[in-house]
Amino acid sequence: MQALDKSGVEIVMVVDELGLLIGTVTDGDIRRAILGGAALDQLVERFAQHNFTAVDVGLGRAEVIELMQARRLSQIPIVDRSGRLCGLHVLHDVLGTAIRPNTAVVMAGGKGTRLGSLTAHTPKPMLRVAGRPILERIVLHLVGHGLKEIFLAVNYLSHLVEEHFGNGERFGCRIRYLKEDRPLGTGGALSLLPEAPRSPLLVMNGDLVTQANLGAMLDAHVASSAMATVGLRRYFHHVPFGCAELDNGRVLSIQEKPTLTRLVNAGIYVLDPSMLARVPANTDFGLPSLLEGCLSQNEIVHGFEIEEDWIDVGQRDQLKQARGEES
Repeated sequence: MQALDKSGVEIVMVVDELGLLIGTVTDGDIRRAILGGAALDQLVERFAQHNFTAVDVGLGRAEVIELMQARRLSQIPIVDRSGRLCGLHVLHDVLGTAIRPNTAVVMAGGKGTRLGSLTAHTPKPMLRVAGRPILERIVLHLVGHGLKEIFLAVNYLSHLVEEHFGNGERFGCRIRYLKEDRPLGTGGALSLLPEAPRSPLLVMNGDLVTQANLGAMLDAHVASSAMATVGLRRYFHHVPFGCAELDNGRVLSIQEKPTLTRLVNAGIYVLDPSMLARVPANTDFGLPSLLEGCLSQNEIVHGFEIEEDWIDVGQRDQLKQARGEES
């Protein structure tokens, strides 16, 4: 019963001394045993289900889902060819996003001076939007796209961030901290990583309120064979005046109150692991400089356009927009 309570998956496996799976026990099995008069010191094997469904360790996700749906199962043990227990498929996890091998770094050390008194006692990434800190929204968004290894780069009022997130267990991930002795810009904290990851690294600013498709961005980076991928957002600027086009003093055209469109840096990047060697140690360093270095060496920098919601909470008006308040 303690094992059931600790696992949180409503099932435990019974194995023999060789690790072979011989039965399963669920909450329902325990309940029926107690109602039937069983004592707490009786051997559990008597009440275990020996006619259980298990799958081979190599069975694919789609086949596991089909089997669960067909037999209305929420859990299926995984065994090897000899019947030795190797793991457990849980319906919630199988239906959820596949875990990605990528590590994410969120730059959360900024003070947010442009927000004035709002950040006097709260770091900018911890400001709340719809009742939840911006940084918490980012962490949950990363986890939702299958990223379970997350580093938070912290500096200003870092203890508030660490107290809120801890080791990340409460948020379904593992969180570690890159502690800046002084502000290191949008990229300098990457030099504090304990080791270079083996898969492309996702880096993003800690003041973004966005639903960007991070999984698609990671996939696009791999498909493009780029050294770096930068998230881009289409920005529209409405000019409140008529605009003229001149050629040597002659007016060629006049356009009344046009809308100008540019793709702007959205503060989300995917980097090849080898790029980390180019980040100077313990130095204020911006990630745009890293991209400029790639371009100067004629290396591929891929652009990924973000079509989902995206707000960079840098000023009060943008924070009000994120909160759905009137400016």
